[in-house]
This record gives sequence, structure tokens and C-alpha cells, in this order.
Amino acid sequence: MSTDPPRIDRVTTATGDRGTTSLADGNRYSKHDPRVELLGSLDEANSALGLALASLAEHPAPAATLRRCQSALFEIGAVVATGTIEETRTAHIEAAIESLVADAEELNAVLPPLAEFLLPGGSEPTARLHLARAIVRRAERDFWRANDESLDLTASGAGIYLNRLSDYLFIAARTTSSDEPLWDRK
Repeated sequence: MSTDPPRIDRVTTATGDRGTTSLADGNRYSKHDPRVELLGSLDEANSALGLALASLAEHPAPAATLRRCQSALFEIGAVVATGTIEETRTAHIEAAIESLVADAEELNAVLPPLAEFLLPGGSEPTARLHLARAIVRRAERDFWRANDESLDLTASGAGIYLNRLSDYLFIAARTTSSDEPLWDRK
């Protein structure tokens, strides 16, 4: 148990009641500012990973990876919220990319090649992983929008990480499904 003082002592502050919010850089932003939108998408992606984790008891490899991914999403959120790219955070994100690529290659090595596009679903864990993948894709789009409109975040590696995470989630979804429903091109 930490002896540090609590970082968050109040949740309800009412300071956002007029459509603005403050970020870690100390400034207030419109709740539709690209950075705030990105932080919301990262939060939603992290929550979707948590939901997927809740159904992965029989799949320990993806579960362990997703736990690490949740922390990496917080690292990315810190970069966005502060507006600064610190060397230590960038190093963490780069290491997370390498780890994610290795985990994806390991899972993918046992999968057969795809004959057709997959329909999301097949089992509850698979459907949850596909949902998380779609949400991460939105977070990736929001990342590039914030990067273009607000500040240069590319040096953080966060855009690459989000792209690799969505790939990983697709592969993980395939490993949790005993029945891969294919697109029926009638």
C-alpha cells in the first residue's frame, strides 16, 4: 500500500458543467477539442479491453497481454493530457510496441491463413475482442486528428501503438473463436 497522498481526492468538481475541462497541462479545453475527444476514445478503448478481459479466463495469453495494454493506454493518455513527449514515456511506448508485436506474432503463428473476411463474433470473448478492436481503431483515428489539429504527438509512438493494438486484438479474437464466421459474398 502506498504512503503517498491520494492523487484524486474528489471526482465531482462541477468545473466541467459549462462544456470545458482541464487537462494535465493546466489549461481548459472545450469538451469537443480533438485532445479531449482522443482522451475519451482512449478511455473507452481501455474500458473495452477491461470488458474483453472479463471473458478471457480460458485464454491466459491474450489476457496477460491485454492487462499490459491497459497500462500502455494510460501512458498514451498521459502524453495527450500533458501535451509533452517525455523520453521515459516514449521509451515505455516503444517497448510496449515491441512486446505487442512479439505477442501478436506468437498468437498468429498457430492460426491458419484467412480465406475470406471474418464477421465479428463467434463466441462472447471473440465478439468482445472485436468490439475492443473497433474502438481502438476509432481511438487511432482520433489520435491522428488530434495530431493534425492540436500538437505533434507522432514522436511518442502512440499512433503506431494504437495501430498494432488493433491488429493484436484481431489476432486475439481469432484465437478465442472455435468458429470463425466468414463473410458470405452472395
